[in-house]
Amino acid sequence: MRRGSILSLLGLSTHWSASVVAKAKDGNDEGQHRLKHPLASMASPEAASMEHIDDDMLARRVQRFTTFGHVPYVNCFAKEEKGDNSSRYDIAILGAPSDIAVTGRPGARFGPSSIRSASESKSYGYSVFTAVASVGRDPLRDWARVVDCGDPRLSPLDKLVAFRTLDRAHELVSLRPAANPNRTAAPRVLMLGGDHSTTLSALRAVHKRWGKVSVVHFDSHIGERLNTWDTEGAVSEYAKLDHGTFLYFAHEEGLILDTSIHAGIRAPHYFHRDITNDRRVGFATVNAREVDTIGIRGVVDKIRQRVGDSRVYVTVDIDVLDPAFAPATGTPEPGGWSTRELLTILQGLEGLNVVGADVVEVAPVYDTASQTTALAAAEVVISLLDLMVGSPVKGNASQTP
Repeated sequence: MRRGSILSLLGLSTHWSASVVAKAKDGNDEGQHRLKHPLASMASPEAASMEHIDDDMLARRVQRFTTFGHVPYVNCFAKEEKGDNSSRYDIAILGAPSDIAVTGRPGARFGPSSIRSASESKSYGYSVFTAVASVGRDPLRDWARVVDCGDPRLSPLDKLVAFRTLDRAHELVSLRPAANPNRTAAPRVLMLGGDHSTTLSALRAVHKRWGKVSVVHFDSHIGERLNTWDTEGAVSEYAKLDHGTFLYFAHEEGLILDTSIHAGIRAPHYFHRDITNDRRVGFATVNAREVDTIGIRGVVDKIRQRVGDSRVYVTVDIDVLDPAFAPATGTPEPGGWSTRELLTILQGLEGLNVVGADVVEVAPVYDTASQTTALAAAEVVISLLDLMVGSPVKGNASQTP
């Protein structure tokens, strides 16, 4: 490619990034926890150097698509018309098509569309696997109004602009009153990733709406550069926030409780400090082989005892599954759980106060012709929706995220 063409492309990219960030009023996030880390000035919602995302532009960027499970589409980023309650919802599905923070194989930016596509081939109804199997429950058509908000347009070039846009998208989606306020205090969001760094934006919005939460983190990794790894030794400030450090930042920003837990872990730790730091930020661990030693019931009991009565955020990295069941992911690890084992464990969490959830790290370019990974991810989404429908969350919820 000629030099002039390259400069032209760079000019278009710069113009696109600039158009996403618009000048607006000063931030109103005073009193939130701030990192004492240099990256706080770049990665946190209070970033002084980052201007506010233009909400109108965010709303205009929504594109038509096939919704998950054929639920209704709502432009959740647009302002609600006064007196019109038709755009309200109790649970919102939100895509986060970004893999700008991966350290392994890319491709998770296409995860939301692949999960939605896989859901088209399913006939959802009254599952025999819910905790109320004797009477059945269809989480897509129960008391809760479930909608799909689509995907915000996230910059593939600038990590900080992408995070800032996703932060604001989560805020807008969770801002509206619930469709059934007599059943739930506020709408909840189920996010389709995207790489795992996108969970940080979800946790920021959940904290503003619900306060601190316990995180139930299904994954194969907690070790070097993965999830709670501290940022010491990063090559630059910009590189410190990635899909392996989001839980470290969530802790440092004061978003999560010290009653959180990893489940399905099996990847090695590169440094001993990974283990000590993981405990410092409030996590216990259920490793993958415990499903063989203490059984599924033992795994479920460990998770339930850890989180107790707290409000819970459930995040599922699809690589918690063995590559035989989920080959399409950025950092696959052998020795994982089967799809059936994971779904049974999720079923055992019925009754937890789940205020948000996600399924991340689906990279469909590595999938089989029969969409093995995407189908598994879609089924996990249904299980998470079932947990949310089965346990409406009441109590106080902030109305001004």
